[in-house]
Amino acid sequence: MHEDGFIGRIEWAVAGRALPGQHISGDRCVVLDAGGGAVLFAVLDGLGHGAAAADAADRAAQVLAENRSEPLDVLMVLCHRAMADTRGAAVSLALFDVKDSIRWLGVGNVDSRVLTASPAGLTVRAAVLLTGGIVGYRLPQNLQPQTVQVRAGDLLLMTTDGIVAESAEGIDLSRSTAEITADILARHAKDTDDALVLAARHRGGTTNGVS
Repeated sequence: MHEDGFIGRIEWAVAGRALPGQHISGDRCVVLDAGGGAVLFAVLDGLGHGAAAADAADRAAQVLAENRSEPLDVLMVLCHRAMADTRGAAVSLALFDVKDSIRWLGVGNVDSRVLTASPAGLTVRAAVLLTGGIVGYRLPQNLQPQTVQVRAGDLLLMTTDGIVAESAEGIDLSRSTAEITADILARHAKDTDDALVLAARHRGGTTNGVS
């Protein structure tokens, strides 16, 4: 599965695949125009794999689409309620706004990082502080979104645990997000799980096209 496009000035792409031998993946990506130049990105990893994992992730995706303007902590609670009779999922949310910042919140093991170019090479500007739990089964009581400032060209990278942790090494920020995600999936997807990677960045200027 490969998708990419633009929303306003934000370029994004996602690449994913099911566990080898399975026909359906429990990993999902949600990309939503949240209004006012903001884009809501979500990566959902249904517990386990197969149809039951996909059902959990699909319920969360529907809730996010219907409530995209709500604060991130509220969205997490709504996802939790919607998945109450499912396996549950790891969920990471990132709101990329017009003020060049990302507000994010993660429960479970969906990793989110912001990568930036520096004189020393590619570095991690920030990483989301994940909270333990399973959305739909055990939600932490204290949900505190964080905010990180980003510059044009910085890359938001969100990966499920089906992608090895070192997947950010060797990324060429001059490439498109579609190329970056396709390369990470091809080189770093584990053979033991569903896998999904999302990349997004502010391109600067104004972009109205959608691929």
